[in-house]
Amino acid sequence: QLQLVESGGGLVQTGGSLRLSCEASGFTLNGITIGWFRQAPGKEREGVSCISRLGSTYYADSGKGRFTISRDNDKNTMYLQMNFLKPDDTAIYYCAISRTLLSSVQCDMPQRFDEWGQGTQVTVSS
Repeated sequence: QLQLVESGGGLVQTGGSLRLSCEASGFTLNGITIGWFRQAPGKEREGVSCISRLGSTYYADSGKGRFTISRDNDKNTMYLQMNFLKPDDTAIYYCAISRTLLSSVQCDMPQRFDEWGQGTQVTVSS
């Protein structure tokens, strides 16, 4: 059964760090585009970061210099390291995969992603 399971969310103070994990089962993350999205209350889901099938990366302006996406093919797991967190980063974070995206162009478009995790809550207190 194809599944993406996130973990690593939680409550952290401003300036703190979290590392989100997303373990895949039922398929391999190797060779496909992987991404992280987030959705805050009352807002649309937005792209945070991705690693494309061709190896290029995308970071939303909000996370540049603070967030780092990575994947471990041996563990079939993707990660989002988040540093210097701010209250504006508070949201539910979702991992996702796209079987059709080749580059990081359109990595900020949720509709280009095929499979989603259940989400993990990140709350940053001021």
